[in-house]
Amino acid sequence: MAGMTGTYEHTLDSKGRVFIPSRLRPELGDIFYLTISVDKCLTAYSQASWDRFYEKVLAMPKRQQLRMRPLFANACRCELDGQGRVLLPQKLRERIGLDKDLTIVGNGECAEFWATDEWNRVTEEESSEENLASLYEEIDF
Repeated sequence: MAGMTGTYEHTLDSKGRVFIPSRLRPELGDIFYLTISVDKCLTAYSQASWDRFYEKVLAMPKRQQLRMRPLFANACRCELDGQGRVLLPQKLRERIGLDKDLTIVGNGECAEFWATDEWNRVTEEESSEENLASLYEEIDF
């Protein structure tokens, strides 16, 4: 498995649906889980990834499990329709300031859903020569 990669620009339709890029569908699957992130984006996990995450949470002491509450409370199970679209819940769209233009980014084991303006700001910062040099050095690539 090569992991999810690439950047895909899309537009939400009037009902809040978005097409899932065909290149991400094999790894993301027809059913996946979408939740909040530490960044101003939403993160999508395949069923298998979500199951692994859930098993890790179940193995935690109860107090630590309770700290995971925001991830579960803001998660939704998404299922592709016949046209390869998924509905992004209004509550989650509002959380990241998403109204129309959306960028979906493959990020290894997950896909991220960004308001395009926010993604453009973040990627410009993260793609600086200094940051990239530091990343390559960190992973000895």
